[in-house]
Amino acid sequence: MEYQDFINAVATRAKVSTDQAATLTRATLETLGDRISAGKADDLAYQLPEGLDDLLRKPPPLQGKTEHAKSFGFEEFVRRVADRHTVDRALAGVGVGAVLTTLREAVSRDDFENAMAQLPKEFRQVVEPVGAAGGRRPGS
Repeated sequence: MEYQDFINAVATRAKVSTDQAATLTRATLETLGDRISAGKADDLAYQLPEGLDDLLRKPPPLQGKTEHAKSFGFEEFVRRVADRHTVDRALAGVGVGAVLTTLREAVSRDDFENAMAQLPKEFRQVVEPVGAAGGRRPGS
């Protein structure tokens, strides 16, 4: 999936402009990178187009320090997305679902499922079912 295809899919799902979709995508992927392990974030980032891949990656930890994923629930996730780029909280909630659904289509099923396994069950509730609003890309 190309960068613009990803943004367009988020815009369609969230019913926002492509500029708003790009902001929502940046904020959601950056927050997701904070929430899941660095290894899982790298697995996802590797499959994303340039311009989105680095949003998931965190700089290596300082020597002697270990970085761990931060543990927080869905509501806190949405709050962080909203705060990150001054996005309306309601729009952030819709945007998180749109970005996660598009992410599922952009990466391998196993990598997406492994990343989702690190998140509380409420995250799955915002991801559209496979086949809804366009569904998965062929071959995934």
